[in-house]
Amino acid sequence: MPGIGVQGGGCVVGGEGHESPAAAVFDALGSDYEKAFASSSAHRASLNWLLERLSPGSTVLDVGSGTGRPTAAALAGAGHRVLGVDVSPVMVEIAARQVPEAEFRCEDVRRMPLPEGSYDAVCVYFALLQMNRAEQTELVRRLAAAVRPGGLLVLATVPLDVEEFDGVFMGRPVRVTSFAAQDVTALVREAGLTVEREESTMFTPSHPQARPEPHLFLHCRRGER
Repeated sequence: MPGIGVQGGGCVVGGEGHESPAAAVFDALGSDYEKAFASSSAHRASLNWLLERLSPGSTVLDVGSGTGRPTAAALAGAGHRVLGVDVSPVMVEIAARQVPEAEFRCEDVRRMPLPEGSYDAVCVYFALLQMNRAEQTELVRRLAAAVRPGGLLVLATVPLDVEEFDGVFMGRPVRVTSFAAQDVTALVREAGLTVEREESTMFTPSHPQARPEPHLFLHCRRGER
C-alpha cells in the first residue's frame, strides 16, 4: 500500500520510519480500550440500526477497527464480509485473534485506495479524532464515495470544537481535533450523505483516568443515482 509499510511488526506511516501518534496511543492501550468502552449502549444501538438495514452478506469497511469488538464481531457474526483497518499493529493482532471470521489490515486509511462504490456500508467509530480537520474532511468525502449508491455510513465522534488540542485519554497524552456537532452533520451532508438517525449522549469509559465525554452517532445513507 502506498505510503505505509511494516517494520518490526509495526505500521510505518509515510515511508519515513515514524510511527503514527494514533498507533502509539492505541498500541499502549490494547485490550484496555475495549474494556473501557464495552458498556456503551449507544454504540450497540448504532450497530443494531446498521444490522437491521444491511442485506445478507454485505461488504463492510470498519475504519479504526480496534480490537474487533464490538463492531467487526457483531457484523461478521451476522454473516457480513468485514474488512477492518487500523494503524495500530497491536490492535490488529488482537482483532485478528478475537474475530477470525473478519479480515484485518494494519493500514492508514488516509493512504488506502477507496474505489468508488466498493462497500455496502462503512463504519467510522471514533476514528477521526487524531486527524486534522482537512484530513477528516477529505476522508469523510472519500469514504462516502466508497459506499455504493443507497448504501450506509455510520460515523461516531466526540463533537467538540477543538483543533490540535493536547489532552489526556485514559492516561495517555493525545492531540485531538474535532468539530462541533452541527459541523460534523454538515460535513457528512456535504459529502453526499443523508442523515437518517442522530443520537447524542454522554458516556464515561470504564477506566480510572477517564472522564465523561459527549458522543455523537450519525447514521447516514448515500443517495441513489
